[in-house]
Amino acid sequence: MGFRRHGPFQAGDQVQLTDPKNKRHTVTLKEDGVFHTHKGFIPHSDLIGQPEGSVVRSSGGTQYLAFRHLLPDYTLSMPRGAAVIYPKDSAQIVAMADVFPGARVVEAGVGSGALTCFLLRAVGPEGKITSYERREDFAEVATKNVEKFYGGPMDQWRLVVGDFVGSLDESDVDRVILDMLAPWECVDAAAKALTPGGVICCYVATTTQLSRTVETLREHGSFTEPHAWETLVRDWHVEGLAVRPDHRMVGHTGFLVTARRMADGVTPPPRRRRPAKGAYGEESTTTP
Repeated sequence: MGFRRHGPFQAGDQVQLTDPKNKRHTVTLKEDGVFHTHKGFIPHSDLIGQPEGSVVRSSGGTQYLAFRHLLPDYTLSMPRGAAVIYPKDSAQIVAMADVFPGARVVEAGVGSGALTCFLLRAVGPEGKITSYERREDFAEVATKNVEKFYGGPMDQWRLVVGDFVGSLDESDVDRVILDMLAPWECVDAAAKALTPGGVICCYVATTTQLSRTVETLREHGSFTEPHAWETLVRDWHVEGLAVRPDHRMVGHTGFLVTARRMADGVTPPPRRRRPAKGAYGEESTTTP
């Protein structure tokens, strides 16, 4: 089930109105609805039947661009129970964890449902997403956000309210995505659920979380050498010959860690990289 992504606007569509100062408003169209702003009002009937990319004028004379939501715009404006994963990180998760159409994905820590929206689109109608969330209030917010964007319940999505380790009943899954305070506590359960060759991807906010997550994956013995990184996004101002970086940027939001599940009974070869002196304390040893 899903709402229309193209064609003329109709009642029930979510429309994003953008004013000349780039301020955006989200409107769900109704036959007798009216959008009110301090710059005047716009009857929804002025939008219904118009093609996407139209310009409408308020009673006060202000012009607004009218488009349907893009998913990145929606996730940044959705109601929040917990902080959302930014689109730049969701894109990295989908790409670097190689979430493919038809994949079976387990997500732990659904938050407000932002990443879930991206994962559902990536796996498509033939895939399956199972999300685990400890807090019922967060689960309720996520459910409303996902169903609002997609126009109703999604058959390929199952949301479980409960602890990931205690509630996990999945096996032979392709991807496990962990967005929580202590993902290292879930590594063993993730390893049991993943199929050989599957990917675990952890999203953490601090360097201490990053360190412990990576070391736990290394010590577990069922995963390849973890890959850790962050993504920074900087817009550019382009106006004639004035081409320069924007004054603001989306800097640190979180770290990502990925590793692949080894076959049962197989351990990865020892690392050949020599750690920096003191990296593991005074009693550190290095692999020859």
